[in-house]
Amino acid sequence: MSLASLRVSGLRCLAGATLDFGPRLNLIHGPNGSGKTSILESVFLAGRGRSFRTRHTDQLISRGADCLQLFAQTIEPAHRIGFEYRRDESYTARLDGADVRSLAELPGAFFVEVIDPEVHRLVEGAPGERRRWLDWGVFHVEHAFLEHWLRFSRALRQRNAALKQGAEPSPWDGEIAIHGEQVALLRSQWFESVRPYLTEAVQRLSGLELEWSYHRGWSAERSLAESLREGLERDRTRGSTLSGPQRADVHLRVAGKAAKESLSRGQQKLVAAAMVLALLRRLRELQTTPPTLLLDDPAAELDSRRLASLVQLVAELDCQLVITSLNPDLHIFGQPERVFHVEHGAVQRL
Repeated sequence: MSLASLRVSGLRCLAGATLDFGPRLNLIHGPNGSGKTSILESVFLAGRGRSFRTRHTDQLISRGADCLQLFAQTIEPAHRIGFEYRRDESYTARLDGADVRSLAELPGAFFVEVIDPEVHRLVEGAPGERRRWLDWGVFHVEHAFLEHWLRFSRALRQRNAALKQGAEPSPWDGEIAIHGEQVALLRSQWFESVRPYLTEAVQRLSGLELEWSYHRGWSAERSLAESLREGLERDRTRGSTLSGPQRADVHLRVAGKAAKESLSRGQQKLVAAAMVLALLRRLRELQTTPPTLLLDDPAAELDSRRLASLVQLVAELDCQLVITSLNPDLHIFGQPERVFHVEHGAVQRL
């Protein structure tokens, strides 16, 4: 699902840009603040329907613009993706000419992941960061996952609304229990399949020995239906549902201590990058089409040994790369097929 072309306007400093990508290595260079990361953000947006830098769509729209527009085409297989995001956070999204009912459908059309300077959030951040990392993998290998997640999410919203209004929430318990159990099961199965790749990637990139565990979001001794019944009064007091896969997490520990508390920021970044690469490697074994990996200035904060390990792990993925750099002669990943220069939001292919 490599990206063939991208046209974007009204996104941050990019008044308008058109890029045609090569199937392997693409280099985007320019000074700080020129718009390099915004291009990566646009590519990620085409595949995920959201940014990797902010959860607030209105922050993406250029100053003075009413909306941002994005059009992308993929190859292997070919898809056409289009977006218009508006300042009121409404949007229009289309895939191959048809309206998209949920942005969760988009990863099936374009398989993209990113390692950026804030990747440490996978380790240090809230459980939602790790759930998104986990779900992105599940989505690509378990076709039933999306439907279970959408039906669970709809029922959860209705139950939480009832709790906030002081109404009876139990009519939604059955739907939540059925689909929530399936979401948790598919996540657990996927996590176990990825675990060996996590261990290897973390060891090769950071040299650390980590303990990994998946917490599904409610007691392992009870069914979700039982947990909902037993926690009803607590949920009423809090005004939200406190048991279920919406509270799942992946726990990382070093010598029994939480990784986010015991690792330095640099170590967290290495572990988080390894998590991304491990997931991609597992997916690459299951997919016939190559993914796209975005690397935002990968040489900036790594010493030569860690950088060499990163280069080797990335090379083994055999995927499309889009890399940013201050250096126009960055060849650590090989000779680029396409080189773009960015300055003041203007993009020029060299």
